[in-house]
Amino acid sequence: MSILVLPGDKIPPEVLPVPSNPSASLKLGPGLRHIPPSTIIPVLAGPLRVDHKKNAIWVESKRGRYIPQANDAVIAVVHHSATDYYSCSITPHTAFALLPQLAFEGATKKTRPQLAPGSLVYARISSASKHMDPELVCYNPSTGKSDGMGELKGGTLFELSLGMCRRLLMSRQDGGVVVLEEIAAKIPFEVAIGRNGVIWVKAGTIKETLVVRNALQETDSTDLGVVEQEKLVKKLLRHI
Repeated sequence: MSILVLPGDKIPPEVLPVPSNPSASLKLGPGLRHIPPSTIIPVLAGPLRVDHKKNAIWVESKRGRYIPQANDAVIAVVHHSATDYYSCSITPHTAFALLPQLAFEGATKKTRPQLAPGSLVYARISSASKHMDPELVCYNPSTGKSDGMGELKGGTLFELSLGMCRRLLMSRQDGGVVVLEEIAAKIPFEVAIGRNGVIWVKAGTIKETLVVRNALQETDSTDLGVVEQEKLVKKLLRHI
């Protein structure tokens, strides 16, 4: 769901997410302010986004810097290593995140990955606090499986707005985009989406990689709707 809001507007109660657990607290994201007891108003202009699964609501904005949040998927760059940790850069504006060398699926002291400076990793933030450096893991703690996390080899890295990355990780019903689905129906590729505004794509050819990149960047910069996204993908695919 997405409606355009302006600063000072009142958020209609009917657009708020309905959690499966009635006792769950509503999570207010960027661009919103709570005025007790129950009024919610936007402080930014933009599309209002709702994530029903996470019981969250926020105003989409292309402004601002990424602030590490627990459970966010991010793409990090290994800067250097110590005895037990890799120090990784998430953005140029945040402190290094710590990635334990055993925080990989099935990793032991003998089998842990050997990551050189400059290596890319797809990881999840396990803990984040303004008083401590963020910590990363490359597996699902509840299953012990990687779930696609780990070192990213090859491929191409590029940036998108934080809002676009959020939308790419959402369902279509909750304001997501269809660009990747439309391209995947025609050409194979791998993709990793970081909430820190970084995307990694690995396709079979340079032209196919450029199709993915150009489609995402144009959708991001012009805020295309679903029909316009489908037309854009068809146009780009004609050139490969």
